[in-house]
Amino acid sequence: MINTPENATTTETRRDFLYYATAGAGTVATGAAVWPLINSLNPSADVQALAKIHIDLSEIEAGTQLTVIWRGKPVFIRRRTSEDIEEARNVEVDELPDPIDRNQSRPGLPATDENRALDESGEWLVMIGVYTHLGCVPLADAGDFGGWFCPCHGSHYDTAGRIRKGPAPQNLLVPSAKFTSQNMLELG
Repeated sequence: MINTPENATTTETRRDFLYYATAGAGTVATGAAVWPLINSLNPSADVQALAKIHIDLSEIEAGTQLTVIWRGKPVFIRRRTSEDIEEARNVEVDELPDPIDRNQSRPGLPATDENRALDESGEWLVMIGVYTHLGCVPLADAGDFGGWFCPCHGSHYDTAGRIRKGPAPQNLLVPSAKFTSQNMLELG
């Protein structure tokens, strides 16, 4: 067969097509092989489901507390009475062993009751219920300050969840939380 300009163009066109087809098939095969690895790095469905939870607060009366589990930890949601709020707001930050608020929404502020409460009135207090010394769960409405008490180690927290007495080095942590409606709280 004699190479004429017509045959050369046909041969080059076929060769170009084979190169592009092979490169395209290789790209698709590589993507199909790599995608499961990349997708495995995404959080699982159960982790995503626990990232944010919604809690109905309509049944909680003043002076009571609800404990929910969020991200594997207990979270104390307390609807405080006016006496609890007044008692917490009368504490001088200088008297506290931990003067930092430990609020994930507003980190690094002084540990005043206003900086730890969820709303401006101070009625709602939301805290992660894990003892900041060795990981116990303190008892509600107990201790010398009317807040929480860890009977294992003797730490006393006040009605704002601030450490007042005992070996605990920090106040109870305040997670990111907000009201999505009048009675619905979103954690996370």
